[in-house]
Amino acid sequence: MSLPDPRAVGVVAVGGAAGAVTRHTVVAAAGAQGALATLVVNTLGAFLLGLLLERLARSRLAASRRERLRLLLATGALGGFTTYSGIAVEVWERVAGEQWVGAVAYGLGTVACGLAACGAGVVFGSRGRDATR
Repeated sequence: MSLPDPRAVGVVAVGGAAGAVTRHTVVAAAGAQGALATLVVNTLGAFLLGLLLERLARSRLAASRRERLRLLLATGALGGFTTYSGIAVEVWERVAGEQWVGAVAYGLGTVACGLAACGAGVVFGSRGRDATR
């Protein structure tokens, strides 16, 4: 097993920090609506991930530049922005309160929204020019 390139790790760390701070700000601003904010953040992040990866796949950028952008924006920023641990917390709170239907609905609903949003992002990303510079 080889160690990852330290520059790549740094790029992911910078993007991840920015994404995590953005998510924290959005969820904290939502206050009592934290479950809704977590759902919105994850759905938006999934859409942006689909859009970004599709646009990068269609771009004419050099492979090394595409990889750095993917690490910074997809793995880093959107990885830090989205929060599947947040889904787990929301589901667990419902389980602890014996809200079984709510727990299942929130967990499955969040994943379904994310899949649909990612698919929509891919569709939007495939439109327009294929030559991103």
